[in-house]
Amino acid sequence: MNILIVDDSRFLRLANERALVRAGHSVISASDGEEGLRLARERMPDLIVLDMMLPKLSGQEVLHALRGDPQTAGTPVMVLTSLPQCNEDRLKGEGATSYHQKALLELDKGTTHFMEVVERLLARTPKAKAAAAH
Repeated sequence: MNILIVDDSRFLRLANERALVRAGHSVISASDGEEGLRLARERMPDLIVLDMMLPKLSGQEVLHALRGDPQTAGTPVMVLTSLPQCNEDRLKGEGATSYHQKALLELDKGTTHFMEVVERLLARTPKAKAAAAH
């Protein structure tokens, strides 16, 4: 599957990218919201992992733009944030497929939980369902 990671933290981008590649996924990454939105529209990933605190366009602005574009409206978006004050219900209401605080995913202790969430989200995509049917 093709996954887009949009995060301004180089460390987290690289750690998550390595874990995804090891699991057999193709990964593209962006370090700011503008680049992330452009890549989402150009590359049509199967899943977008989106940070909320981004330069140029915030994660929330990217999420709104993705959901407002018929081409990307159905793409699952896994929101990752280090902000404890983000409202999970509001973000899901605005189109986030799942929401996770980075600290609760224990990204500093490895990527196991992150990968479990990613695989669960990917299993629900039309591409995965079609592959499972064959």
